[in-house]
Amino acid sequence: MLKKPVIACVGLLAGSLLALPGTMALATPTGPGSVAADALYVAPSGSDGAAGTQSDPTTLSSAIDRVSPGGTIYLRGGTYAYSETVTIPPGNDGTPAARTTLAAYPDETPVLDFAAMSEDPANRGLAVNGAYWHVDGVVVQHAGDNGIFVGGSNNVIEHVVTRFNHDSGLQISRIASDTPDDEWPANNLVLSSESHDNADSDGEDADGFAAKLTSGPGNVFRYTVSHNNIDDGWDLYTKSETGPIGPVTIEDSLSYDNGTLSDGTVNSDGDRNGYKLGGDGIEVDHIVRRNIAYSNGHHGFTYNSNPGSMTVSDNVGIDNAERNFSFDKGTSVFRGNVSCRADDGSNDKTVGDADSSNQFWTGSDGPACSAYSGAMDWSFAGDGSLVVTFGGSRVTP
Repeated sequence: MLKKPVIACVGLLAGSLLALPGTMALATPTGPGSVAADALYVAPSGSDGAAGTQSDPTTLSSAIDRVSPGGTIYLRGGTYAYSETVTIPPGNDGTPAARTTLAAYPDETPVLDFAAMSEDPANRGLAVNGAYWHVDGVVVQHAGDNGIFVGGSNNVIEHVVTRFNHDSGLQISRIASDTPDDEWPANNLVLSSESHDNADSDGEDADGFAAKLTSGPGNVFRYTVSHNNIDDGWDLYTKSETGPIGPVTIEDSLSYDNGTLSDGTVNSDGDRNGYKLGGDGIEVDHIVRRNIAYSNGHHGFTYNSNPGSMTVSDNVGIDNAERNFSFDKGTSVFRGNVSCRADDGSNDKTVGDADSSNQFWTGSDGPACSAYSGAMDWSFAGDGSLVVTFGGSRVTP
């Protein structure tokens, strides 16, 4: 379900709207008159040796090789068929003052299609292994592993859709097994993006978004929507072999119907959570704020054995199959969260510091739940924020 960019953040209190300013300056084309000068142009019919102009477009791999730090590559609309990973390699970097841009040409939709790939961990779609890039407005689908893999740092991934890939739609992790800890990908921002219907053959690994196993500090997901993935909406899994990842921030985002694909396919062995926040009993102090978990196949928000002190604030859990909030251990701080159910369900468990500002489920709905009745819908607003409605009324966590 790719929705037109319309944006504003949705959540828990009816009639209010929260839209936070972005933390990074982004240059997004708004129309044909705003295109960057001296850009390289790519089209489905382009050739490696072409000039890279509008009238003589080149290929994406050639443009990546040729673009200058801080330069711009425009992808014209249409479907690009690939059988191998498209890689932005380490060392092909923008700068802190000027990111290198890979963007859809204004008002067009480029679709990077990797359907010719087999399912294999090596068969990623677009690998962003450079630093200081801004990827904007592309659709990535049918990759044999992750649709977009981010192994570099200080990148912005914006207005993308990752769908029908054979592992997590977008994943942030180290480039290689010998990448040292201090080079794990850090300070990446995923903004105003959607990930859906990603599914692997065993039904246990393909999440919507993931920063897991070997990601560094400072990675942020904002105004993002994950739905109908075979496993989890978000996965921040850690394992003992590699130790803790860096704290991740997930904010102003929506996770729904994960564990069930859009065509109704379910794998009962999958985790099927909205937001899975840990693994292997390793402490990581994530920040999870102003998000909605709706109708996921297991828990809405779960610590998943992370015993850390997470900040869990102003989130809404609604009609998830088991608990809306499931935190069996740890010292997390819970403030302003709301949990609602249309029918009976499992009581929430929130071990840690939870005060009376929360409204958790203990057998009946509290007064804040009146804002969350009726059909749920969402869209992106023009400023990139996320708008969520229940019964046609806008809400915000």
